[in-house]
Amino acid sequence: MDFVDALKQGSLTDIRKCPKADLHNHFVLGGSRSYLKEHSGRDIRPITKPLHSMDEMHAWNAQNIGDYFNSSEGRRMLIKATFTQAKEDGVTVLEIGEDVWGLGEFFNGNIKELVCAFEAAHDEIAPEKELRLQIGMSRHCDIAYLEDCLSYFWGCKAFYSIDLYGDELAQPIENFKSIYRRAKAEGLKLKAHVGEWGTAEDVRRAVECLELDEVQHGIAAAEDPSVIRFLSDNHIRLNITPSSNYLLGRVKDLKSHPIAELYRNGVDVTINSDDVLIFDSDVSKEYLRMYQSGCLTAEELDDIRKNGLRAVYTSIC
Repeated sequence: MDFVDALKQGSLTDIRKCPKADLHNHFVLGGSRSYLKEHSGRDIRPITKPLHSMDEMHAWNAQNIGDYFNSSEGRRMLIKATFTQAKEDGVTVLEIGEDVWGLGEFFNGNIKELVCAFEAAHDEIAPEKELRLQIGMSRHCDIAYLEDCLSYFWGCKAFYSIDLYGDELAQPIENFKSIYRRAKAEGLKLKAHVGEWGTAEDVRRAVECLELDEVQHGIAAAEDPSVIRFLSDNHIRLNITPSSNYLLGRVKDLKSHPIAELYRNGVDVTINSDDVLIFDSDVSKEYLRMYQSGCLTAEELDDIRKNGLRAVYTSIC
């Protein structure tokens, strides 16, 4: 059964058989629930009703995850759980990575050890998947601290991209300009979380200031037609996570999610998971939810799916 028919028939099993990308996955919260229960004994249940702030999400995280996995062994378990989730869901392109602070915390300050942890899990669990390894940074961190952490990452060719996440109001986006200039010189794809909580103008400013290739979320861009045109004209991809946006109270419901307006006005969009453990949002479920909500047609969703894989696979179902 092809992807369009699988959507129309509501067959999650068949949707999972079709290749898809997950380009916005925070691996610490992006793994297989069943894998973690089997290997840790922890039964991590997702939220079922919308939250009202990031503080509420952090409270959920503290209650359900806490410090349990804050060890080298625990970190490796989370990595393996994420590859297991990708395999279960039919994800064929997976972009994940470690926050720069995790290098010293879990991998003895050894960049080769960090990369090996991801590549070993990849080879063991899902070697047929394409791994795109990402460098992560938290927006609240002092720039000098980030620059010091990043000095261990520069020059390591195993990494595909760099991403900035966390509180969008923590400090001005301009503060990160020097870091992104260096990342561009290193040949990395440039990404940042913006427009999840901020404004359309925040999205434009971040893209222009940091010379971003992709934006994680970016849904606030739909508030301003000029920013929509800017993103379309400059071929800036938005890696969107619908259930996360809904369950964090950023959109009223999935039917009215701004991804439809963005897509129909020529913006390059993809559909992704964000935090599977919190939002029960594996990518196949996200596609099915967007179809069943009436937000996008099956054919539009198939185009979005293929777009996430474009330039990676030449033959997809």
